[in-house]
Order: sequence, then structure tokens, then C-alpha cells
Amino acid sequence: MDANVLFEKIRVKQVMGTLDRKINDITTDSRTAKQGSVFIASKGYTVDSHKFCQDVVDKGCQVVVVSEEQTLNGDVTQIIVPDTLRVASLLANVLFDYPSKQLVTYGVTGTNGKTSIATMIHHIYRKLDKSSAYLGTNGFQINENKSKGANTTPETVSLTKKINEAVENKAEAMTLEVSSHGLSLGRLRGVDFDVAIFSNLTQDHLDFHGTMEAYGHAKSLLFSQLGEDVSKEKYAVLNNDDTFSEYLGAVTPFETFTYGINHKAQFMAEQINESLQGVHFKFVTPLGRFEVKSPYVGMFNVSNIMAAMIAVWSKGIAMEDIIKAVENLEPVEGRLEVLDPSLPIDLIIDYAHTADGMDKLIDAVKPFAKQKLIFLCGMAGERDMGKTPEMGRVACRADYVIFTPDNPANDDPKKLTAELAKGATHHNYIEFEDRAEGIRHAIDVAEPGDTVVLASKGREPYQIMPGNVKVPHRDDLIGLEAAYEKFGGEPNEN
Repeated sequence: MDANVLFEKIRVKQVMGTLDRKINDITTDSRTAKQGSVFIASKGYTVDSHKFCQDVVDKGCQVVVVSEEQTLNGDVTQIIVPDTLRVASLLANVLFDYPSKQLVTYGVTGTNGKTSIATMIHHIYRKLDKSSAYLGTNGFQINENKSKGANTTPETVSLTKKINEAVENKAEAMTLEVSSHGLSLGRLRGVDFDVAIFSNLTQDHLDFHGTMEAYGHAKSLLFSQLGEDVSKEKYAVLNNDDTFSEYLGAVTPFETFTYGINHKAQFMAEQINESLQGVHFKFVTPLGRFEVKSPYVGMFNVSNIMAAMIAVWSKGIAMEDIIKAVENLEPVEGRLEVLDPSLPIDLIIDYAHTADGMDKLIDAVKPFAKQKLIFLCGMAGERDMGKTPEMGRVACRADYVIFTPDNPANDDPKKLTAELAKGATHHNYIEFEDRAEGIRHAIDVAEPGDTVVLASKGREPYQIMPGNVKVPHRDDLIGLEAAYEKFGGEPNEN
């Protein structure tokens, strides 16, 4: 694309040099800049990437977008704008022809349940033999092709490129986990959402947002982002079991669909039967009553699967076809995932890292614990510590509790486990500074018939250690290795 055309939409800018240049890429990462790229510099929390401008020019990049003039050598055009990252989202959408408009785009937000609902939507599309993409905590996926990512919601240019990649691969739909950080930092700017889905709002991320009011406001930005053009077929899907849904319904002009278990809603689950093999319930809807069987475990997953089904139905797919697809969906990676059913213990991993998430997790597994419930959880470093004692209290609903760090970063692991222990309601707990040692201890004290739950990380493949260094770590692999060593058996290829 000609740079004159690309920058035409940017009205307030100072151009130093010529715009008679050909552009084929945009990047905020200096390591990927090259000839034909536009490099967008920005002042972040820890790094000011303006200092890399000369590096990208030396690699052949001839156009840089900056917030103030840089002293640069070489054949380069500087474009000075007030807000470089806002301009980045505009330019990326122009260059890639507004990719989110070219497929059905679902956005899922909430404290807990984002990954599950988003993955369920993706799996439903695949069961219906429709091409689909997913982007979130578990990485980026087009149909069955997966790759990992660093953030739940990538920065704006990377996000636009991912959506464009889905379009190029003929995806009919793309489902995005939408984090409060991503919304607050403007990473979702330019994404034209068709359906916005809300799961719940409980205390988390106050180290970033400061107050629950600010945290809730950040979540509401997804629903505002649906826009005001009611000639478009857009919808909001809201959890009536969470009172914050009433506020979210007020920030969008589009039709809202409510779902619930405990509070009256348009779509409800009744007569719920649960087991570790899944759930079975009556789905009461404005369309009629349906029998739903799902392999997902726990009451909270009944709520999640309702949200996913309603979202897909809202875009014109028959509910009967959706319900048939739901019966045989694949597990959501790292979310209430039962590892190797051949073991004599029930070994479960889950991502729950808030008091509310852990409470719902224990609600899901405790009725099926044949003997002891052994529960391991962790607290992350450099995070809001206000929620930590409550996490410890909830964990003590289990018979035996193990407190560990979870991504301690630059915090003292002893401080993290001590904060969890402050909430303990019984003395049947132990603290480990090393999470891997805690996992091995959980298996060591388990006997046949016990249930061992490793909470807080799911399949997250690392621990963030001092200096914010990511060290390889997998709860599931450590737990399975210890279980095979104690009880016998062998891991499969997965």
C-alpha cells in the first residue's frame, strides 16, 4: 500500500520526510521491523521503544511513527502523532482491510470463565464443520492448528494480524478472550465485535485497576465497543446470576440475552445432574425446552456452556444443531481437566486463581470425592494481595491444603504462602516455597480413592521467577510423573 493512502485517515500528524513509500507491514516490535514496514514506537510501563528507532532504520525500515521527533540517521520518514498506539490500531485495520468485519467476531469477558466459554464456542463451530479461530489464554488457534501467545489479549497490531490470519484461512468466526487489561490499554481498538459475552465479576487485578468500580468499568468497554449502529445484527449475552449484568445491559443499545441458574433469565438451566463425566440439564429457553448433555464438569460449566450456546445461536445457527454438537465437545485445556482416568486417584488441574473461582471449583469436585480432597493452590507475586487470605479460607474447604507460590516474580515465596495461610480455617495445611515440591507432596500424601486438585495454573507452561524470568513448569506433567512413580503406569504421547 502507498504510505500516502495508509496515513490519509490520520488528520493530526507532522510528517518529516516523504510519504512516497510502499508499505506492506506494520509492527510495534523493533525486532520484526524491515524494509516495507512501518514501525510504531510507544512509551510503555517498562520500556520506551522510541530508543529502538535507529535500530529499525538500520534494518531498512523507512517509516517510523513517534510521539516526538527523534534524531535519526538514514533514509527515514518520521510521522509525529499525539498517541502512537491509537494510530497503530487505525493503520493496522486500514492495511489489512478491517479484518474483524469479514467474519463473525465473538468477545468474551469476565473474571472467570473467559477461556472456557471462548473455547466452547470454537469447539461448537468445529463440531458443526465450520472453520473457526480462537485467541486467548491458551494461545491462538485456527481450526486444530495451535500456537502459544504471551498475553490473553495481544497488543493492537499483533491482534489485528491474528484476525487477518483467521480471515486468510477462511474462518467463519473468531472468538476472543477479552481481558480487562486489554480493554483498558486499548488493545481491542478497531475490533468490530458481533457478540459480547459476560461471565461474572469478582475481585481480581486490583493491583492494576485499583478499585472494583474501575475494574467493572473496564469490562463494560467491550459492550460499549459493540457501537450504536442498530442496523447491524449485534448482541450481548449476560449472566443474570451476576448483578453486574444489569449495568452492562445499560451500556449497549443492542438486544441482550440473559442466562442463569439461580436467578430468573431468558435462558435457564434446570434439573441439573452432575458427575465427573459431565452434566445433564433441562435448557429452558424462549424457543422451548431442550435436553442438554455436556462432558464439562461442574455447575459453573453449566453456566459457561449456556453462554456459548446462546452466543452461537444468536448468529443464526439452529439451537438443535448446537445442542447435538455440545454432547461430544473436547475438554477445555487446563480447565477442570481430569488427568489420566486410569490412575487410582482423581488428579485434576484447573486455572482457578481467585476465591470465587476456587469456590466454584471445589463445589464442582467435592460431591464426587470418594475419600480425601487434597487441594493445592498458589498466589501470584506482584499482584493485589487483598484477595489472598480469602483464597486461603476457600481452599480450606478441602480436607488437606497445600499453599505454594504461583509465578512469584520478585516477591518472596514465603510471603505469598503466608498470606494464603492467614485465611486458613483449619490446621491441616502445609506451605511450600517451591510449587513443584508442593505438587509432588500432594501426590505423596494421596491414597487410592483420593481426589487431588492442582489449582491456579492449569496448563500454563512456565513459572515467572525473580527478574521476571519465565522458567519452564507444567503442573500436569509434574503431577502425572509423581503419580506414575507412586502408583505405576505410563504417560501417553499427549
